[in-house]
Amino acid sequence: MAPKRSRANGKTAIRNLILVLGDQLDAESAAFDGFDGQHDAVWMAEVAGEATRVWSHRARIALFLSAMRHFRGTQRAQGRRILYQELTAKGGEPETFAKALATTLREHRPKRLIVAEPGEWGVKQTLHELAQAHDVPLEVRTDRHFLCTKEDFAAHAEGRKQLRMEFFYREMRRRNAVLMDEDKPVGGTWNFDAENRASFGKSGPGNIAEPVAFPPDRTTRDVLKLVEERFAKHPGSLAHFDWPVTRDQALAALKDFVAHRLPQFGQYQDAMWASSNVGSDRRDAYLCHSRLSVALNLKLLNPREVIAAAEQAHREGHAPLPAVEGFIRQILGWREYVRGVYWWRMPEYAELNALEADLPMPAFMWDADTEMNCVRQSVRQLVDHAYAHHIQRL
Repeated sequence: MAPKRSRANGKTAIRNLILVLGDQLDAESAAFDGFDGQHDAVWMAEVAGEATRVWSHRARIALFLSAMRHFRGTQRAQGRRILYQELTAKGGEPETFAKALATTLREHRPKRLIVAEPGEWGVKQTLHELAQAHDVPLEVRTDRHFLCTKEDFAAHAEGRKQLRMEFFYREMRRRNAVLMDEDKPVGGTWNFDAENRASFGKSGPGNIAEPVAFPPDRTTRDVLKLVEERFAKHPGSLAHFDWPVTRDQALAALKDFVAHRLPQFGQYQDAMWASSNVGSDRRDAYLCHSRLSVALNLKLLNPREVIAAAEQAHREGHAPLPAVEGFIRQILGWREYVRGVYWWRMPEYAELNALEADLPMPAFMWDADTEMNCVRQSVRQLVDHAYAHHIQRL
């Protein structure tokens, strides 16, 4: 049966318009529950404003665009109707996702909008304002990618004089039965952080395996060319772009980390190394780190499968408990905790400035041109690889 046509404008009528934001590339998202190919459509938009609103590294721009285009391809392969705004080198398209969505609402007049919870308070507010302005219902569904809902975190925080990530982390371990021996932590200790502070010494990192690389395919090459032309004034290099941009690549990156770097992750998670070839050496850039935050934050990986893979590595004797606990703490602890605090305190949270950081960003943060060796090494790596691990950022 062919989809019905709207009498108002001759376009195919849309019952539910499923909004997929750039960091919601999850085929199992709650937004797709009940999707009907005869009546529903998926909406995605590449907008320049997301790269310029906060000045972005060119590799970050390319990552989002490539991953979005690959996700569009998998959705089309399932026979779903996709309304997609694609950036071009010459420009001319709506500059913000609000303007792009408003254009779609005027042209197609869907009966309802559906979206998984956005990751930003401002985006959520904008969606509600757009829906009201265009007199269309908006259904915001729980983002089940995360293990702790906003409501659960608020309940955890209620009545506490002070929030501590460690207490939240233990609660999450118990609730999700992660690294637990009945009601006790595996190994008898909740946190092995004290054991995870080794340095490489004068001999250096040794034979750490470089992370698996994902050479750009045709889609990604097109994106890299677009970014070089459209965002030429933005900082950063695209010469080393090899990030995972599909679900299959993300799973391969997870498998590679667990097999080759997780066993040493705990011991060296806080270690830094001054490369003789500053910025360009992949091994020295990533050391024992997972390089999985990108895939998690785009929703190409589910945190549950990442935690389960690390737990299994310990059960099978492949990775020691301090390494596995330290890695899981970043995902089940810090990642969920920071998100929880953000939503619990917004919107006033955005105005806080506890460190009184009021000075402009130093020029060397864009080009690494400084005599401070540690800063130069870290920023040069950031410029070349769009990556800095947590100790470098601190």
